[in-house]
Amino acid sequence: MNSRIKRIAKGMFEQFRHRKITESELTQAEAKAGNLGCYVDDFKILVAMCKDTITGKYKMNNWNLSIIIGTIVYVISPIDAIPDFIFVGGWIDDVAIVGYAIRKLTGEMEEYKRSKLSVETS
Repeated sequence: MNSRIKRIAKGMFEQFRHRKITESELTQAEAKAGNLGCYVDDFKILVAMCKDTITGKYKMNNWNLSIIIGTIVYVISPIDAIPDFIFVGGWIDDVAIVGYAIRKLTGEMEEYKRSKLSVETS
């Protein structure tokens, strides 16, 4: 991964460590998920993890939650490294940030899927 994107991601996650996210922002994130190419399904899982953590249905540490919140806020923000209105290139930075978050949270995402599966089979 580009070191610039990595620096942006780390700074952003640190910035959003204590930020709360609104239901409106989660809805916006779900609406924009279709722009994330091969990461659509994984991004939707991140949004679901965030919702379930906020409502107490799933537990994760604050750092992992900050990664998810920072990623969601970055995706929905009209102001980012490459503005989303720029044809094709506007979503490249969003995809890079989402990909970085997914790589960082792979284990947590697997745990979340297992927990959802165990609830459904109970």
